[in-house]
Amino acid sequence: MYQRPLRKLKLLLWIRKNENVCHVSQIALKANSSNFWYLDSGCSRHMTGNKSFFETPVMEEGGYVTFGDGFKKKVVEKGSISVPGLLSLSDALFVDGLKANLISISHLSDEGYSVLFSKNDCSILKPDGQTLLKGMRSSDNCCCLEARIVSNNVSMDEQVELWHERLGHMNFRDLRTLGKFECVRGLPKLGKKANGICGPCQQGKQTKSMHKKGKYLSTKEPLELLHMDLMGPMQTESLGGKRYIFVCVDGFSRLTWTYFLREKSETFDKFKMLCTKLQNEMNSNIRSIKRIRSDHGREFENASFESYCDSLGISHEFSAPTTPQQNGVVERKNRVLQEMARVMLLSKNVPRNLWAEAVNTACYIGNRVFLRPGSRNTSYELWKGKRPNVSYFHTFGSKCYILNDRDQLGKFDAKSDEGIFIGYALNSKAYRVFNLKSRTVMESSNVIIDDTRLKSNDHEEEDVLEDDSPLERVVVTPNVGSSNEVTQPITRVPNLDSNEPAPWVRRLHNKEDVIGDVNEGVRTRRQIANLISFTCYTSQIEPKKVDQALNDEFWVLAMQEELNQFERNEVWTLVPRPKTTNVIGTKWIFRNKSDEDGNIVRNKARLVAQGYSQIEGSTLRRLLLPLPA
Repeated sequence: MYQRPLRKLKLLLWIRKNENVCHVSQIALKANSSNFWYLDSGCSRHMTGNKSFFETPVMEEGGYVTFGDGFKKKVVEKGSISVPGLLSLSDALFVDGLKANLISISHLSDEGYSVLFSKNDCSILKPDGQTLLKGMRSSDNCCCLEARIVSNNVSMDEQVELWHERLGHMNFRDLRTLGKFECVRGLPKLGKKANGICGPCQQGKQTKSMHKKGKYLSTKEPLELLHMDLMGPMQTESLGGKRYIFVCVDGFSRLTWTYFLREKSETFDKFKMLCTKLQNEMNSNIRSIKRIRSDHGREFENASFESYCDSLGISHEFSAPTTPQQNGVVERKNRVLQEMARVMLLSKNVPRNLWAEAVNTACYIGNRVFLRPGSRNTSYELWKGKRPNVSYFHTFGSKCYILNDRDQLGKFDAKSDEGIFIGYALNSKAYRVFNLKSRTVMESSNVIIDDTRLKSNDHEEEDVLEDDSPLERVVVTPNVGSSNEVTQPITRVPNLDSNEPAPWVRRLHNKEDVIGDVNEGVRTRRQIANLISFTCYTSQIEPKKVDQALNDEFWVLAMQEELNQFERNEVWTLVPRPKTTNVIGTKWIFRNKSDEDGNIVRNKARLVAQGYSQIEGSTLRRLLLPLPA
């Protein structure tokens, strides 16, 4: 079957139906630059002779491309092309021997785009009239676009891996989807990574084989259903002494909120705080919380919780006992937060007691990059009504430099302090950083973050903060460069050792003499040093009496720490001593705390009441125990 002949400049050319044609024959067959893409009004399909442009090539069964002078070239493959500086090209052809890259104007028109030519350039317009790309007119009177080369001398794989780390080790497939459909601002279009395996991801995310997915039921509006759960206790306390995480997920948008708790009993207070915040944010006259779903944990199933829900008209649903699948939305979110936080801590050797900052950052990133199931919208866009911006994101745990604008500096003093980037401020435009000099967590907008290095050994867990270091609560007003400056609580860790460490001597060696990968971080084995440190600052003998403990300075410090707990938490009330009633005495208990290897790492002293001296009906009616709860 044949079509009517095409007439161009008195040239009669018969073509078969569905056969690909191209009229820019001289340019296509003689071009030398592989980065320029020519706009061709006579080309029926996008085509190129460079196979590296293809993201997902698919074998094409036969076929030829006929050029304007009758010359033919064989079609080898077809697929999608996604190159920085160009829009995504679908169903592009790989033509053997073609030396130019051609963009079909007719194919762009079929996809809803428009092409506007002027004297010196050309523009590709979106369906809404906005300019998407601009090209230039070359010396041979053809309009072309230039594919950008990834800047900063970073290869495509390194660019993909950099954004993979910046977005909390987001999986590569979703990372490409995020850039391809422009779901966020500031993220370039990324290609497929040749080796899609990330070592820290395997350490932090590897799981058993997936089971069959259950039936998915969606909600229709925000706040229709909130999924809640409590994670913990964590083996390591955070810098603020927190051990639990209260996680709440909106069933419609999948937006997530996290709160960190010392005890499970704080769950109800955090839930009330969250309810008040959501009601104000979403306008309670229009939308309000209708249902919540949790397990049967006592932190959720209690009289206070039920009374509060009844007062607001909230229906409280429970999952069946030992059936977490019935509350799978928040259970899956718990796993995502743990995996992201674990990977971010491992990839940069960040101290374990910064896990709360890692979880908080994982939640912040996830709300802005994860797409809601069944849609191409992020949770942030469904909640706020606008696309999120990720151009200011940086790799968690990267080395950073913080402008010191609080101290009176000399003329030749360093103007910045070194630190570790640990997240983003929630109430101001600022970064959260750990200052290595002052050993504090602070918020500042005057931060320079160096996250371009894919391998890092800038800091080790032992060098930043020991788990058992005493903490001092202070309040500092950070300079965040915003009109909404708020007073943020931070944690200060006093420097107990005033001796300066001995300087490190580094020598340069030829790469040929180095065994192993020179890009991998250097791990310093400090087990012996840690063991000696613990041995020097702890007592190995548990005293039986107070007199024995008072003769040992380490046990005196432990006793003083226990008394400070009573003073700080205010768990006692001074009353006159009853004249007709015997007062219950107290007793000191001394115990050595050991690690998993049996090494003594801490001396613990507890002041307890002598409960055995109580008499039922006399002193047992009201118990007052000296415990710093």
